[in-house]
Order: sequence, then C-alpha cells, then structure tokens
Amino acid sequence: MIPIMPASIETKPTVLILCTGNSCRSHLAEGLLRAAAGDLFEVVSAGSKPAGYVHPMAVKVMEEIGIDISGHRSKHMSEFLDRDVETVITVCGHADQACPIFPGQVSRHHWPFDDPAHAKGTEEELREVFRRVRNEIRRTFTAYADGRRDALKSRRG
Repeated sequence: MIPIMPASIETKPTVLILCTGNSCRSHLAEGLLRAAAGDLFEVVSAGSKPAGYVHPMAVKVMEEIGIDISGHRSKHMSEFLDRDVETVITVCGHADQACPIFPGQVSRHHWPFDDPAHAKGTEEELREVFRRVRNEIRRTFTAYADGRRDALKSRRG
C-alpha cells in the first residue's frame, strides 16, 4: 500500500546557491538566507569545482553575527541534479557559466560578489574583506527574502 500524504503538508521550495569553489560566498549566502527565510525555503549551496572545505574566515565572520556555518561542507552541484530546485542563485561568474538547469527550476538569479578567499594581507585585513563581502551578501539576500515573503503574503490575501 502506498501511503497518501495529506494535502495540507507542503514541502518548502529549495533554493540552491552556487559558486565555483563552494568555500566562501555560497556558504555566507546560504547561512544568511537560511537565517532570513529558513521558514520559507530549504537553503543549500554547492560549487561547480568544490574546494573541499569551508574557509575558516567565513565561519569566523558569520559567528560575529550569530550565524553558525561551522557544520557546512563543500559540495558539488551534481549532488542536487536529482532534486527539485525551485531557484538557483549564482554568486560568481564562473558558476553562472557552468550552471545546468535543475529539475523543477522555476527561476535563476545571478548576483556576483567579490571572492574574499583571494584577498591578501594581515589576518585583520582579510577579516575586513570577509566582513565587507558578508555584509554585501546580507543586504542582497535579505532583500530577496523580504521580496519573496511579500509576494507570498499578497498571494494569500
């Protein structure tokens, strides 16, 4: 017998954030969007050529604002090819060029940000670059979450 799920149970749409290395920008964006709209979406991130690690400075600057990404891992975008992905957001040019169409994909956005992993300088200079990029991503993804929330409210009533 096949179980029938009640119609009232809805799954959250998946938002996939892509970057080339999946070590910095995509994890910053994943953490920030999850904090802003985790009630609306399942938020995941991946890379076209994953670095295999999450940059330690990304973890540190997110801790500063109360978001823990220490449990994130670097993933290849192919892990999501068999999943319904409603929205794909690329945060670097290379990922935008390499981005396939995902099952269920309704929309795609390309919002490029500087890669803080390429910054040079002292630890404090690096931290400032990571903070700047984090704050730019935060503004963009908070506005996106607010827009999606407003659109949902207008559809409901």
